[in-house]
Amino acid sequence: MHIEINGASIFFDTVGPKLSPVGGAMVERPSLLVMHGGPGFDHSLMRPYFDRFADTHQVIYIDHRGNGRSGGEAETWTLAQWGDDVHALCEALGVRKPVVYGLSFGGMVAMSYAARHPDGPSKLILASTAANMDLEATYGMMETLGGAEARRIASRFWTDPSAEAATDYMRVCMPLYNPGAALSDEGRSRAIMRTEVMFHFILGEQRLMDLRPGLAGVKCPTLVLAGALDPITPLACSRAILAALPAGVGELVVFDEAGHGVHRDTPEPAEAILRRFLNEEVGS
Repeated sequence: MHIEINGASIFFDTVGPKLSPVGGAMVERPSLLVMHGGPGFDHSLMRPYFDRFADTHQVIYIDHRGNGRSGGEAETWTLAQWGDDVHALCEALGVRKPVVYGLSFGGMVAMSYAARHPDGPSKLILASTAANMDLEATYGMMETLGGAEARRIASRFWTDPSAEAATDYMRVCMPLYNPGAALSDEGRSRAIMRTEVMFHFILGEQRLMDLRPGLAGVKCPTLVLAGALDPITPLACSRAILAALPAGVGELVVFDEAGHGVHRDTPEPAEAILRRFLNEEVGS
């Protein structure tokens, strides 16, 4: 489904009803907004794993502006605009106080949304993401996991991205993201890849961004999920997010055997943590 948001056609999809019949009433269920990584990918990489949470929440997927099936001009591919798009989508759909799950780049968008619209989310889940890139830590983890070649290719890709550098990065470095559950050929084949938005963000805002000041204004409970073997948003990045949040707001859970996207490597433990957080009463 498409909806016009802030001058762009934004694709979204839903799994599960918003209203459930309970006795003599229609009871509203909470919304879980799931935001994909990248940039340059689409929401399909989050499927079908997060569909399972439709038993308690209405699950909403979005293709971020410029990604997947969504439109939007290149000059609008910014974290501020992506964050505002989340707010506008919720306003247009009548979604109040969503739980927002952001993976990797989607976590950066979630942080932008929460900073710019602090009364918007009821809860935040920031998974395998960073408020500011720690590229030295990334290069170190790439070398630990893949040797000197992985470090060299990662450094080249993040300092001077090109089609050739991206090919080498996909071949050598991306398999290091997850120790036991690399993205399947089936998953890759159904995903829409838009390298132009990836290069736009990597060459520009991502290398210089610092979302930590905005995190100081986050009001809602925030769960930070990290894999100890994540080379692209290493554990240091998650610790920095936790340190930037107001006291008592954040919780960091580290999965020792997981890489980038803990639900891929440790699906059952990740689901248990997510369900506990999703079903906690705010303020409990």
